[in-house]
Amino acid sequence: MKFYKYHALGNDYIVIDPADLEGDLAALQIRLICHRNYGVGSDGILLGPLEAEGADFGLRIFNPDGSEAEKSGNGLRIFSRYLWDQGMVGDKPFRVVTAGGTVESRVHPGGRLVTVEMGQVSFDSAKIPVAGERREVLNETLLVHGEPLRFCAATIGNPHCVVLMDEVSKQVARKFGPSIETAPLFPNRTNVQFMKILDRSNILIEIWERGAGYTLASGSSSSAAAAVARRLGLCDEAITVHMPGGELDIKVSADFFVLMTGPVTKVSEGKASEEIFSQPL
Repeated sequence: MKFYKYHALGNDYIVIDPADLEGDLAALQIRLICHRNYGVGSDGILLGPLEAEGADFGLRIFNPDGSEAEKSGNGLRIFSRYLWDQGMVGDKPFRVVTAGGTVESRVHPGGRLVTVEMGQVSFDSAKIPVAGERREVLNETLLVHGEPLRFCAATIGNPHCVVLMDEVSKQVARKFGPSIETAPLFPNRTNVQFMKILDRSNILIEIWERGAGYTLASGSSSSAAAAVARRLGLCDEAITVHMPGGELDIKVSADFFVLMTGPVTKVSEGKASEEIFSQPL
């Protein structure tokens, strides 16, 4: 099985062309490929290009636990770079459809920088989804491990819970992230961002990613957190999102459409042995 590995600010994905597979990827195969000790090792798998109606390319995104994700900002930038490396796209914008909607992407000259129009962020509980009566989920309180946490929820094609804090850290994300991800309030589970406002143009986030765990960077998390910061009036249109893996430039329009720009690095390409699938996990 041929693969291509890239990372976007330390958030790494393996790209697999479905033409190189004999059939569908099973959840166990996905978990083995992504495993850091027993497989190639990654934060997820990008399966594409696929045929897509109304877009240039289709893409499926899988988490390392075998579940399927609706959308990934870093994954979309990586997939865009892969298409550019393969000569399938040039310097003009193109459209990619995922389970979380269709985006427009553009690879900058040299391939190292990619801009993606991520779509419109919604705070509507029915769209995210969040349990309870229909509402905009803003400045609510969630009790986790006996501590009240102030949060907002949003979707940009996948669900997010943005927790506002005076200080954030890896330890905080690991402590609260798993419980928030699987809280009954979020029927489809949720990605979690722990956000500190630095000033009107900068935010700092730590991320617990649904199906993946603690993550160095996330494009959709950055988009959701920046949109929440703007919705609450804490930041302006142009926001730099600071994460352990690096920075993303996010622009949030007045009606909460998000434009994301950030780097992609090619790591390797190779062939995974079929032998890895013969082991239990």
